[in-house]
Amino acid sequence: MTHPLESYRALFPVLREQLYFNHAGVAPTSLRAAEAVREWMDDLVYHGIRHERGWEAHCERVRELAARLLHAEPDEVAFVRNTSHGLGLVAEGLDWKPGDEVAVATSLEYPSNVYPWLHLKDRGVVVRDIEVADDGVTPEAVARALTPRTRVVAVSSVQFATGYRTDLDAVGALCERAGVLFCVDGIQSVGCVPVDVKKSRIHFLSADSHKWMLGVSGIGLLYVSREVLPRLRPVLVGWRSTTDAWNFNRTHFELRADARKFEEGSAAYTGLYALGASLALLQEVGIPAIEARIRDLLAHAETGLRALGCEVGPAPEHRAGILTFLPPGAQARALGAYLAGHQVAHSVRRGRIRLSPHFYNQPAELDRLVELVRAWPG
Repeated sequence: MTHPLESYRALFPVLREQLYFNHAGVAPTSLRAAEAVREWMDDLVYHGIRHERGWEAHCERVRELAARLLHAEPDEVAFVRNTSHGLGLVAEGLDWKPGDEVAVATSLEYPSNVYPWLHLKDRGVVVRDIEVADDGVTPEAVARALTPRTRVVAVSSVQFATGYRTDLDAVGALCERAGVLFCVDGIQSVGCVPVDVKKSRIHFLSADSHKWMLGVSGIGLLYVSREVLPRLRPVLVGWRSTTDAWNFNRTHFELRADARKFEEGSAAYTGLYALGASLALLQEVGIPAIEARIRDLLAHAETGLRALGCEVGPAPEHRAGILTFLPPGAQARALGAYLAGHQVAHSVRRGRIRLSPHFYNQPAELDRLVELVRAWPG
């Protein structure tokens, strides 16, 4: 029987040519997103800025969709260029004192969640390493890294290379008890599993749209909790950061009190129109349904790969949208090249093949992947 979510496959023409299992890398966007951008471009081409007020109103609706996805309020959401941009605004915007510490798993995290903290060295900030085991950051490991000087704990919601899902609720509760700010790189979770920034006691979360949100590169989200908004200084400001932004006839430098103060200049309309269509699609399908579908697809792939003797991870209880594997004696890059040559979109990360299907993929597609691995001559 056809799964109801497979009716959305027609929105993703890339599936006609590829087995697409690389949403943790760069996702294909949908025909809906492309049409939303095309409509805005046509408006600009044929009417100039006549309908600019409508564009701005549309962007605020996108902000509302983004806030709903995170279980946040719209005034806690800013649009940023990408995850690195958002995390950088947090790192540079806090009032650091020499000797302050940031706890982060430098050996495991994607560079976007390491380099902004290391860059604070000349301000006297110390990066204290979270020691990791089992390919992920555990609450116990975070607790061991805390000291009286810890100001921030920075973790990824899901580790990009291993697929290990962080227990954000437990880490958030730990940070709250310790009086520590909690910053999350959310790019590997937002769009594929439920994210509730309030429930998890998250102060900051940044995520680009070009992975699980099915948007495009160059536009993302930064969540800043209302309680810490006054403590985060914008390191970039412009006309849009202010309370009287559209009045160009006077100088009135008063920063906004909400997260929009981090949006210093003109809106990235193309990215925002694509993001709006993508978020609307995700919410139409429903994040709980998406999570369940991806979970089932990964379990199906795991069964087939284990039957070939592959080493597979992470364990189901630590999974979000990523499964990694390697057959006995295989070289990941050689196998990856073979799969790419057979039109399988995937990634190779730290010596393993990384698979990341989305809700519209089919079990039969993963069966084809397993057959390719079985037939691999290496």
